[in-house]
Amino acid sequence: MFKNKKLMIGIITLITALMLSACGGANDENQNENADMNQGTEENTGMDHSEMNHSTSGEVPENLKEAENPKYPVGTKAIIKEGHMEGMNGAEATIVGAYDTTAYAISYTPTTGGEPVENHKWVIHEELVDAGEEPLAPGDEVQTEASHMEGMKGATVKIDSAERTTVYMIDFTPTTGGEEVKNHKWVTENELAPAAK
Repeated sequence: MFKNKKLMIGIITLITALMLSACGGANDENQNENADMNQGTEENTGMDHSEMNHSTSGEVPENLKEAENPKYPVGTKAIIKEGHMEGMNGAEATIVGAYDTTAYAISYTPTTGGEPVENHKWVIHEELVDAGEEPLAPGDEVQTEASHMEGMKGATVKIDSAERTTVYMIDFTPTTGGEEVKNHKWVTENELAPAAK
């Protein structure tokens, strides 16, 4: 009985917090070190990245190929034009990795339960399980090894769109303040703009 009451209080608290964050538009001061709340952009309004890992170890799949001649070489600066999360759009990024691959926008239901995630950007071809050599097409379903968000790893995902491109791993400091994000995966080439010299 006590456990059920505790669980109910936790659920009510969570729902209240989500409603307040959606209505208030204020920054969430209770972010943990590796997560942030996404309020959405015009392109990605359906995406909830409250459990997205900002910083990573920087490890990439061993079969991922480094880009030979990327528009933004490692060590250069660029401006992020698309915000997958709050504080990302308009931030200055330092390029820490550039790779040629196919990037996918995906939809899936987290393995941990909860609401389906739609149009998550991005998962790359090398993060998919037994995907073969050829790029997948919209509507294809496959499992992913990516762990960008809680409940993503091991989930069966549906491909919403596929884009052959250079993807970048970046460091950046959110425009909303807070600690520098290290080795964020991924942004595509068309989500970046040259930094002012």
